[in-house]
Amino acid sequence: MSAEILINVTPQECRVALTGNGALEEILIERNAHQGIVGNIYNGRVSRVLPGMEAAFIDIGQQKAAFLHASDVSMQKKGVLMGDSLPDDLPPPKINQVLQEGSQVMVQVVKDPLGTKGARLTTYVTIPSRYLVLMPDTPTIGVSSKIESDEERQRLKKLVTQIREEENYNYGFIVRTVTEGISEAALRADMRFLNRVWTKVTQRAEKSKKVASLYSELPLSKRILRDVVSEDIRKILVDSRETVSGLKEFCQTYIPELLPKIEHYPGERPIFDLYGVEDDIQKALRRKVQLKSGGYLIIDQTEAMTTIDVNTGGYVGHRNLEETIFKTNLEAAQGIAKQVRLRNLGGIIILDFIDMKTEDHKHQVINSLERALEKDTAKTAVSGVSSLGLVEMTRKRTRESLLQTLCEPCVVCGGRGFVKTAVTVCYEIFREISRESRQFDARELLVLASQDVVDLLLDEESDSLAELQEFIHKPIRFQVEAMYTQEQFDVVLL
Repeated sequence: MSAEILINVTPQECRVALTGNGALEEILIERNAHQGIVGNIYNGRVSRVLPGMEAAFIDIGQQKAAFLHASDVSMQKKGVLMGDSLPDDLPPPKINQVLQEGSQVMVQVVKDPLGTKGARLTTYVTIPSRYLVLMPDTPTIGVSSKIESDEERQRLKKLVTQIREEENYNYGFIVRTVTEGISEAALRADMRFLNRVWTKVTQRAEKSKKVASLYSELPLSKRILRDVVSEDIRKILVDSRETVSGLKEFCQTYIPELLPKIEHYPGERPIFDLYGVEDDIQKALRRKVQLKSGGYLIIDQTEAMTTIDVNTGGYVGHRNLEETIFKTNLEAAQGIAKQVRLRNLGGIIILDFIDMKTEDHKHQVINSLERALEKDTAKTAVSGVSSLGLVEMTRKRTRESLLQTLCEPCVVCGGRGFVKTAVTVCYEIFREISRESRQFDARELLVLASQDVVDLLLDEESDSLAELQEFIHKPIRFQVEAMYTQEQFDVVLL
């Protein structure tokens, strides 16, 4: 597969597009004024302990207090040493036995603040590099499950164990997927780099007596090279000379094999326009997604969950109804996997495929969906088809979705996606006039409303209006307010 990374840099933001075979697969956006904090390590202060929820709120210097659950408090913080384990009959300590209000604790952000919620924290600190992830609170050595060769897995695990003993490190490591085939020298250099970083973090924590940042993640342009780039990537195009220089310097030190792939894009036409990325971003904000066969998806995002509905649309097939439905669902499974990643949908996702009678068809659609999701770097889980014909899936949410990043709730409908009809507003005005005329003594009433509502009142609802004026024994005048939305109106007493 031909894959490319496009990096668009402006003074206000950095946008990274991951493309495969000319199609946009993922878009990442980092704005200078609202940089994400996932991966950052803080010296936090416990502001409130909630024993009933087995959780605590931690002040990390952000606008909203961050949330730490008892399950995210490491065994070391709970008084259990590395290598020890709690007896089976002894329950773990309660949150209020481990954390006290006003005390300091080292925490790491695992989820950015989302909507009204603060950041989600853990005390299981990890620091990633190109080949390894350092785990200071555990002695475990793990190997990425995406390295399929048992022989290579054993080689890497043995190598990391050997280097750890020789360097006298007492913490654990996870071997990342890109480590496959890497030499001992490269692994040793990576482990030494991580050790230096962790030493600096602990030194800052010891000196700090207040809420402070101890470690910050790399900027998006460098983070993407460390975490995402694989052998499939053919080219990395960047439209900023300054960023290219910084990336090459970064790669020279940490990822020298990527240097030949980094290129500067000097063209006059914006890089995202040239590759059609801007159009794809706009399509990813729409509710309706057209499939090639003529079917389509309807994607609705709410705070609780996301629902995706599959429809045959204009696709009528060539054989029979069951075959048409099966083909549409197969194509929809591929489209859903792409949209989930592109829109960065997280949490609970409910998929409403078109009802299938054949069990074999159901299994094939689920298998197709799972295979398509394998390319997704975020953790996903898919259930089977429920008795109601729905498929439930979850996707780990660490940052805001594309819609949340680029959009805000509509000021007209308040995020509902609908506005009251002009007829509904007319009847609300009638009720308000009746209410006001009974409560207050006025010579006449002036109604301020939008153009469509006033037109309807004076045309189709003119008979009802005449009856109302006769009933209240007061004249009613109307005035169009150009700035009013369809739902807005005022009844003024004169």
